[in-house]
Amino acid sequence: MKVTEIEDRLMARIDADSKVFEVNFNELRVHDVTLSFHMNNQRVGSIYNDDGTDRLMARLNTVGEEDFMSIKVDRSFVAEILERARESGYIKQGSSSLKAYKTRMNIEQDEGK
Repeated sequence: MKVTEIEDRLMARIDADSKVFEVNFNELRVHDVTLSFHMNNQRVGSIYNDDGTDRLMARLNTVGEEDFMSIKVDRSFVAEILERARESGYIKQGSSSLKAYKTRMNIEQDEGK
């Protein structure tokens, strides 16, 4: 798992046994139970909850309109994405409350964030 800032965007990458998930984004929108990644105002992927809050899945949009790939992700990976996006100013203003999202998704929270 790796989340790093590259020039004017963040890159989040996870290597799994059968596939690699990598998304580059310059805006993260926080919704009730979904994070959506945007690059230059175009949605390029998301992290959503599946099966209640038991499983988090990352979805990467691909070339076709209906094409995508998904991979199970750990809460620690989601927490790192949220922290790096917050620190770097990539969380869209006006998005749902970050604290409320973390509470719903059982993501560990630092005090005051």
